[in-house]
Amino acid sequence: MSTMTRTKPEAPAATRNLVEMNWDPITRIVGSLGIYTKIDFKNREVAECYSTSSIFRGYSIFMKGKDPRDAHFITSRICGICGDNHATCAIYAQNMAFGVRPPALGEWIINLGEAAEYMFDHNIYQDNLVGVDFCEQMVKETNPSVWEKAQKTEAPNAALHGYRRISDIMTALNPFTGEFYREALLMSRLTREMFCLMEGRHVHPSTLYPGGVGTVPTIQLFTDYLVRLMKYVEFMKKVVPMHDDLFDFFYEALPGYERVGQRRVLLGCWGSFNNPDVCDYTYERMTEWGNAMYVTPGVVVDGQLVTTDLVKINLGIRILLGSSYYEDWENAETFVQRDPLGNPVDKRHPWNQTTIPKPQKRDFQDKYTWVMSPRWYDERTGDYLALDTGGGPIARFWATALAGKVDIGYIKATGQSVKIYLPKTATKPEVEFEWKIPKWSNAIERDRARTYFQAYAAAAALYFLEKVMAEVHAGRTKTWSEFKVPDEAIGCGFHEAVRGVLSHHVVIRDGKIANYHPYPPTPWNASPRDIYGTPGPYEDAVQNTPIFEENGPDKFKGIDIMRAVRSFDPCLPCGVHMYLGGGKVLEVRHSPVFGPFGK
Repeated sequence: MSTMTRTKPEAPAATRNLVEMNWDPITRIVGSLGIYTKIDFKNREVAECYSTSSIFRGYSIFMKGKDPRDAHFITSRICGICGDNHATCAIYAQNMAFGVRPPALGEWIINLGEAAEYMFDHNIYQDNLVGVDFCEQMVKETNPSVWEKAQKTEAPNAALHGYRRISDIMTALNPFTGEFYREALLMSRLTREMFCLMEGRHVHPSTLYPGGVGTVPTIQLFTDYLVRLMKYVEFMKKVVPMHDDLFDFFYEALPGYERVGQRRVLLGCWGSFNNPDVCDYTYERMTEWGNAMYVTPGVVVDGQLVTTDLVKINLGIRILLGSSYYEDWENAETFVQRDPLGNPVDKRHPWNQTTIPKPQKRDFQDKYTWVMSPRWYDERTGDYLALDTGGGPIARFWATALAGKVDIGYIKATGQSVKIYLPKTATKPEVEFEWKIPKWSNAIERDRARTYFQAYAAAAALYFLEKVMAEVHAGRTKTWSEFKVPDEAIGCGFHEAVRGVLSHHVVIRDGKIANYHPYPPTPWNASPRDIYGTPGPYEDAVQNTPIFEENGPDKFKGIDIMRAVRSFDPCLPCGVHMYLGGGKVLEVRHSPVFGPFGK
């Protein structure tokens, strides 16, 4: 069990001077993300944290009454970064509601497109955005002593990535001028081209439809994809060992750094890459085809795999309120009382949610954000768990590793790790990487998993290409199946957006959408304190995080806080704004006396 605890004060009556420091906005996804903190500089830790979102989007409201066939086109616009993930997930929900099964080739093409999206987005986020938090300029400014040590530390994998010292890696990460920074930008262009070959355009696909795809399958098309993929595979052979050296160095240079962004291991993964040999999109067989995914769905609690059953995962989802700007829908209509298997569906399940916005002034003692609080109900304990995605990859790896179900030659889940095989490329020999279940769910390990998952996505794409070529050579070139929109139906789609769990739930009545609720990873990660007072993952991970930055309050940059939040990949950090200066003392707290017999 991995937990974060606050150290008791050593002095019998320690005084805490809490300084308020706020970052708003940090990122933009579904609204603007703001992090509001109270920092104890004397004890060098974050005392309190609140995650806020200042914009209401309302997709669940204006989807009502729309033609169900338009769901993927509309919901793709939820995000300008991972719109294709939404389109794909919407299509999965449509396929179930419409009772249609795409041809195998159509499914493999979607898998290739989504693999390219993982490669593209993780590459540009990790190497051009997160990487800046570890670059020479940032480390010099926030931890000069760490920079000095980096200049004297040899990189263990220098022969694989070409950077002799850790300081050389940091310099290569400098924005715009760094060698690796620029190389990563070129790779993001290649991977975006790969995506467009499969899904038409980035980021809102033009070739994805319920029942399959409109992509024209040719040998030339897939060869163009493969040529770019192999360049990316070669790039990965440099990236993985380089990031391992960098992240391992931070543990060595700053003892205790594992506590930055650390929280209890509560991870959710909804699975990715459907297997067309098994997946028929029927709810009745969802357990079976969910377990056949090439990224295994799962809920991990305290390091233990609770379930890989998509039916149980679906039924366990609860949308709680608490600190959100909404009215309760307890007295609203219940759309779905039982699922197709006869299981009861909770009033707080997305199928039954009614969105009733209630704008009001921000109050951190009451309501303070537009984000609701998705939770997963653990029927074993009766707890509503604030699952996080860890930015996507760490949850995907943890669930897939423990489940041990994936074994496709290029990838093998062992029960405690995931092995990734990459073949020989132009200038580099074949290699096998192994992601091992870490000791912690923290900032560093979330970032490390993101690096390894780039290699995972590339390996999966190699496998999918083999399957695609087999279909084309056999003459099975159909990519789309006909369907009819039913008058009454329900459907659900489960997928992994780049940064984590993604679900779409739809209710159809009279041939129109009666209820629709998409839940991407950001509401899970950025959720506020719920009705039970449980903080959301950002809040939980930042609260009690130790401060290693060497600057005082007057020049404080909050780099440890930023690394903690960005490790979750809260979409793109398009801007960071902060109140600089000495801050202001909000209150003086006197800690209770801890004697030999307790309080």
